[in-house]
Amino acid sequence: MKTKVVVHDLRKGMFVSELDRPWLGTPFMFQGFEIQTDEELQQLRALCQYVYVLSGDELASPAIRRTKPVTAAPPAARIITKKTTEFAVTETSSREIPHSGIPPSRYTDQTPVEEELQQAVEVERSARETIYVILDDARLGRSVDTPRAKKVVGQMTESVIRNPDALVWLTHLKKKHEYTALHSLRVCVLALALGRHLGYGPEKLNILGLGALLHDIGKLHVPLEILDKPEALTREEFEIMKLHVPNGLKILENAAGIPPAALEVVGRHHERYNGNGYAFGLRGDDIGEFGLISAIADTYDAITSDRSYHLSLSAADALKIIYEGRQKAYHPWLTEQFIQCMGIFPIGSIVELSTGSVGVVITANRARRLRPRVALILSPEKKPYTPANILDLMTVTHDANGKPIEIKNMLPSGTFGINPTDYIPVHH
Repeated sequence: MKTKVVVHDLRKGMFVSELDRPWLGTPFMFQGFEIQTDEELQQLRALCQYVYVLSGDELASPAIRRTKPVTAAPPAARIITKKTTEFAVTETSSREIPHSGIPPSRYTDQTPVEEELQQAVEVERSARETIYVILDDARLGRSVDTPRAKKVVGQMTESVIRNPDALVWLTHLKKKHEYTALHSLRVCVLALALGRHLGYGPEKLNILGLGALLHDIGKLHVPLEILDKPEALTREEFEIMKLHVPNGLKILENAAGIPPAALEVVGRHHERYNGNGYAFGLRGDDIGEFGLISAIADTYDAITSDRSYHLSLSAADALKIIYEGRQKAYHPWLTEQFIQCMGIFPIGSIVELSTGSVGVVITANRARRLRPRVALILSPEKKPYTPANILDLMTVTHDANGKPIEIKNMLPSGTFGINPTDYIPVHH
């Protein structure tokens, strides 16, 4: 049963199903959630006068409760045929894909982001060199150097396990002319970060990461005038573009040591939850967990990157677009988990605090998502801090006058001429 409750009567454990205002424009990415923290209570009381909560039979529904996972039937192995490419899926990435519930808590951050960035910079450089070698080999018809790819993915996995924020920070360093190669690298990082959030073990992370690193290898056979076209593709051009999926599988089918679950990423990253994707028209859980994860990571990086035909959007805008596409394009539970993983205030977001200061989010707070660390760039009078001041909202909760300090809102990319990558917390 749905009950109207004044916000000051809310308590932790209540399930909020509806606000007295639109969900978009609030910090709550999920249209329906269980109140679990004091921050969520404070946000609701600040934003709303009343909300609706669920109770009774409706709350017990598996579609509502997130605390009791519901699993789908195992997806069947299948033979996928596209022109001359035959791709046998003999191993799926996941036998059961949750539709609700909280991922198992496996990891805690082992190193501060500033420390991890020192290693992550070297790992990212090695990964960038590796992807260029792999692309060159494939272009010349040589076999993919699987051991080298596995080695660098293993290094990336180790870094993400220690602290995912370091490599996620480096995904903000983008060059339009290197999009295809570095897009694969960034999708690998994003997929690994989500896999860590989902509690995957190192072996499963390595397989997911290998597939993500190689997911666009088939684009080598797409003409540059189509890849770099500044306008919308014609129907004929889009059909050629779509062939990068079976072509990628064909390039990798004879490569030694690539697990079938890694090929799932290559073959299914453009499949969509409602069946409207390509190249094989799969839908729902039949896409497989790795395919569903890579679809989200691939879309997120594409939206947040400058391309020949569009300018990048902010991380927050990208998350909203993906969230609005849940159930249609993307798996709804995995969409929620990706947003949780990236944070309500994603790394690199430009934010304005309740004090009037402006800053950039430099690290997430996985325990209390509304209180990240922020590099303060502009004072309340919008004058620059030199150097930027680091403010940890977890420990500094009130200003000198005793007023609470919190993030007031996120600002569009480029506000005040701020480039977030100038504030990557690397020690020089």
